[in-house]
Amino acid sequence: MRILSGIQPSGKLHIGNYFGMMKPAIELQEQGEAFLFIADYHALTTVNDAAALRTMVKDVALDFLAAGLDPAKTAFYRQSDVPEVQELAWLLSVVTPMGLLERCHSYKDKLAKGIAATHSLFAYPVLMAADILSVQSTVVPVGRDQKQHVEVTRDIAVKFNNQFGEVFTIPDPSIRDSVAVVPGVDGQKMSKSYDNTLEIFGDPGVLKKRVMQIVTDSTPLEEPKNPDTCNAFALYKLFASESEILKMKLNYAAGGFGYGTAKKELLAKINDYFAPMRAKRAELEKNPDFVNDVLKKGAERARAETRKTLQAARQAVGLE
Repeated sequence: MRILSGIQPSGKLHIGNYFGMMKPAIELQEQGEAFLFIADYHALTTVNDAAALRTMVKDVALDFLAAGLDPAKTAFYRQSDVPEVQELAWLLSVVTPMGLLERCHSYKDKLAKGIAATHSLFAYPVLMAADILSVQSTVVPVGRDQKQHVEVTRDIAVKFNNQFGEVFTIPDPSIRDSVAVVPGVDGQKMSKSYDNTLEIFGDPGVLKKRVMQIVTDSTPLEEPKNPDTCNAFALYKLFASESEILKMKLNYAAGGFGYGTAKKELLAKINDYFAPMRAKRAELEKNPDFVNDVLKKGAERARAETRKTLQAARQAVGLE
């Protein structure tokens, strides 16, 4: 099994990123050959500050290594350090129907948020397909809301193979339904674009303030509450054991248990869970040469695969 994951360096990583993508990707590195890239080319669709992009790339690298990514098991690299992907994206674009891209939810969603309708934004799925297909990945871990990107990749790969011959492996999505959508402090999906996130490695004081701002209903303290409709409880379940979850449910049902108390227990869980990762990140931050070396070696491993794929694609279309 060959696994490919990618994440944009478009802001501080948060709990939604961790449970939706980081944790599954790190777990999968124990099950097959793993490739994980920092999607800095993709980030250019929304990030136009060069200094900020450099900082965010560095932060993502630190975050993943602190969270448990093992460079010996995962080829970890910057997307921009593997130029073969860009040429492959062009070769894939010649078989990609406009209608396929026009139906992509991410493009419509970003337009609705006021992001300019550029070619890069529209062609984003083709570059993503090149990322996935360039290393001949068989599995792509994604959240359910990102499943369409893998479906588009599959469609493009099939069209290319049908037209030019069998060049690409057809990948499958790996979806974790239990954490497909992590709620933010406002109850919507946790997302940097909604400014509703709980950062993994952010300032502890800010984290505490944000947790206490989690939106709940107006049920009085003394009355029973429904945990299944509570955003704080939905987040608590990500960190707690089965017995702790049951105890919290009983507290909700009994009444006399306030949302403020639930949020404090959630905060304690978050802090305990991420404390070892925060300590490791602080150590890594003191050793930037190590981090850069990890990314350099990861790119070398990725390029060893992407060169083979690109050569096969170039021969298939007649460029070699």
